[in-house]
Amino acid sequence: MREVPELPEPAQEQPGRGPAARVPFQVVEVTGPSMVPTLHHGDWLLVQYGATVRPGDVVILRHPFQQDLLIVKRAAERRRGGWWVLADNPFAGGDSTDYGTVPEELVLARVRARYRPLKKDQRSLWGVVTWAVSALRPVAAARSVSRRLRAR
Repeated sequence: MREVPELPEPAQEQPGRGPAARVPFQVVEVTGPSMVPTLHHGDWLLVQYGATVRPGDVVILRHPFQQDLLIVKRAAERRRGGWWVLADNPFAGGDSTDYGTVPEELVLARVRARYRPLKKDQRSLWGVVTWAVSALRPVAAARSVSRRLRAR
């Protein structure tokens, strides 16, 4: 995942605004297939830092073993020591089934909305209409993710 605009980290001060000024929202771009069908490579996400996370929410977190890497997963359940997170694509891997519970402090933001950019093959009138209907959507919490949990 990569950031789209150049924005300061949420905890950084903004010049002339003092320490209380923070960036609560940011836009990031999805790379990779781990959240298909919910999110696709190239989708943009509006994320909210510091938002309350509930089971089923899609979240942005630091990878537990490579903390300079931001990843997007679904928060399945709160466990002792943090969150159990899962990829929506069971064949992609790279979730808590590989690295266990993610500490609370590594869960940075909650995904609020997904924007799917217009593709080159959607330039026809019908392509633009179908894109417009599905381009911007809130990312809702999953109804039930517990059926995919594996004991660790």
